[in-house]
This record gives sequence, structure tokens and C-alpha cells, in this order.
Amino acid sequence: MQMATVPKQDREIFRKIFLEKWDDFKEHHPAYDCDQYIEPVQKMLNFGKESGGYCEYICMKCGRDLRRVCFSCKSCFCLSCAKVYADNMVSQVSKMLHPGVIYRHCILTVPEQLRQVFYENRHDGELLSMFMRTGYRCLEDVVSTVKRVDLKIGAIMVVQTHGRSGRYNPHLHVSMTDGGISANSKKWVSLGYFPYDMLHKKWQYHLLNMISEVLGPKIKKLVGLLWKEYPQGFVAHVTKGKVPKKCKGLARYLAKYVAFPPMAVSRIVEYDGETVTYWYRDHKSKAKKVETIPVFTFIGRMVQHILVKGFKRVRYYGLQATKSFNKWCEIIKDGIRKIGKAVKGAYEIVSPKKYQERYCGVTGKDPFVCKYCGGDMILWKILLPKYGYIFDEEEQIKQDKYGVFALY
Repeated sequence: MQMATVPKQDREIFRKIFLEKWDDFKEHHPAYDCDQYIEPVQKMLNFGKESGGYCEYICMKCGRDLRRVCFSCKSCFCLSCAKVYADNMVSQVSKMLHPGVIYRHCILTVPEQLRQVFYENRHDGELLSMFMRTGYRCLEDVVSTVKRVDLKIGAIMVVQTHGRSGRYNPHLHVSMTDGGISANSKKWVSLGYFPYDMLHKKWQYHLLNMISEVLGPKIKKLVGLLWKEYPQGFVAHVTKGKVPKKCKGLARYLAKYVAFPPMAVSRIVEYDGETVTYWYRDHKSKAKKVETIPVFTFIGRMVQHILVKGFKRVRYYGLQATKSFNKWCEIIKDGIRKIGKAVKGAYEIVSPKKYQERYCGVTGKDPFVCKYCGGDMILWKILLPKYGYIFDEEEQIKQDKYGVFALY
């Protein structure tokens, strides 16, 4: 159904759901009672609490103002930390983009019948890793086939496991170079026309071969069925709109697909203790739809997207890998210059924002200026739950770190 006006929700509603129901959920669904899920959820629940560690600042001019800044949980599962995570992701990706290189944005999806297969193999990360590498091989195959010469392209591959409704729907967001290096002539070859029909069929071929190789005979029947049901190939999209040309814009363009949790607080309409109501924008109709589901189903839809610890959601292949680009950078720049497609504007490295910058941006006030005398506040103590105080300026002063007592 379509949705009327949605009331603004308390930003704590997401955490409230997990505080009240997480333990019961684990009891009913023991597959989620493991470190892969427990650790990120616990980090999210401890966010903003002094028990999770903090930095303490004090005004040395009057000594009256003292501020404790709790550590962020640094988890992409936490809705409160999503902005910080996104800023760091933008900085990381922007450093890997190259001035003068044109990029195309592609989306590679899997058919509905394969989503359950990916879900059942989500615990080791191997299938998703092969999924990302297969996406790169497919695109390189397409480009090489179109230009009738072996080409080495570059690709930034981002894996996303959730759809707009929160259900498990693994797919790839790719920014690929608009062309590649010829293995024979050692020259840059621009792609130009993109063959959509060929991409669909090539993606089907590479994906099903990968699935068969990784999972073996147990998947043979399903693979055969998918060949028959999809004679035109699997769905793959090439963005018709222009991808931002400047590195900062392109980095943010990619980060929005990976740096945010499956559900924003603003999309949660109501939580009554037993059910959760939220909205999403339907992919086909483009209209907003409201869905009410049991709270355990909601929690399951959120935590199922927590990947194995250490899994890299963003990976760089071919010419986007640092060593490969350094090897071919002069040929790439010379080729792009000759076809007249140099990117306008300066190349921009985006630095991640610190707490002080983000606070000033939201409130317009400097958090480290004393509210009583206007003096600058200094770092006074750092507390980590596991190690206690790892920095204590007060204790250093007592031990005469600055040699003040020696003067008397």
C-alpha cells in the first residue's frame, strides 16, 4: 500500500528494538548466536556510553568546563555511526580514483532463485569474494569482446547484500574504467558503445560457472534450471545518467551503496513491542510502500547483512589496483589525452572529518572551547574499557612531567 505522511522517529528507536528483543531473538534463532553477529550488535548497543571508552577534555584556563567524548562504535551496523563510516569510506575510495580517467557505473544482480544460495553460504565469505572477482572478470570479458582485443580494465567493486526492503539480495555496484590497456599494443583503448545484451548473457555465463565451481554437484540442478529460465541472461544495469566526474563526487556516489546500514531511522514508522512498521521505495513502481512485520523478522532482516569480520566490501581490480595503475599510468593518461576526454576540475583527495569538524558542522559551535571563559580545552584523559586509562595528563602533572616542582 502507499504511505501517507510518516512521523519523525526518535533516533534511539533502532537501538531500543535490539535492547528489548536481541537476547530473545538469539534464543529463537541460534544460528545468529555467534561472534559474527554478537560483536557488531553489542558495539551498536554500547555506542555513546562511557563504559565503551571515552576521551576527556578540560579547560586549562579556568578548569570549570570538562567534556567527555565517548568513542564511536566504528560499526557500519550502527545507524548513529553511519555518517562517520561514510566519510571514512569516501576518503578511502577517493584516494584510489585517478585524475583524467572516465568511469562507468554498473550494477550486477543475481536472480531470485540464487539469493537463498548466497544466504546459506554467508558465514565464510568465500562465495561473496568469488562473486566480486567474477564481476570483474565478466566486465573485462565484455570489453575485450566488444573491442576484439584483450584489454585490461580497472574496476572498483562494491558488494551490497540488502535490497530496499531489507531482504537478502546480494548484488554488485561497480565503477569501471571506460576502456582498458591492450595487452598486445600496450596502448589505451576507449570503450565507447556499451553492449547491454551481451552484458546480460556474459554475466549469466560467468556467474553460473562460478557457482558451479564453488558449490559443486549440489547446485547442478539449479544451474541447469537457470539456464533454461533466463535465455536472455541475467539482469545487469549500466547507469544512463552521468557518473560524477570529480573524484569527491564519484567517491560519495559509491560510498552511499556500502557505507550505510540496511535501514535508516527515518524509515521506521512504528515499533509497538511486537511488530515493526517501516517504509521503503519500491524498485519497480518507485512509490513508497509500508510494511509491518514481526519484530524478530525485522531483527533478522537487519543482522543477516553483517558480513564476516575482516571482509572487504570494497575491492580494487585490474588498473584500479595501485601496482597495476603505477605500471600503466603514463599510457592511460596519454590515451585519454588523445581522445580528448580529460576530466575537468581539480583532482581532490578527501580527508575524513574528525569529531570536532562534524560537531561544528551540525551545531555551529566548537566543542573544545570552554563555555565559561572561552579558553581552549586540552586532552586530559583517555579511557579504554580493556586497558583502563592509557593517557592521563593529571597523573603526568602529579609526577612532575614538566619539571614545574623542580623550580621550587
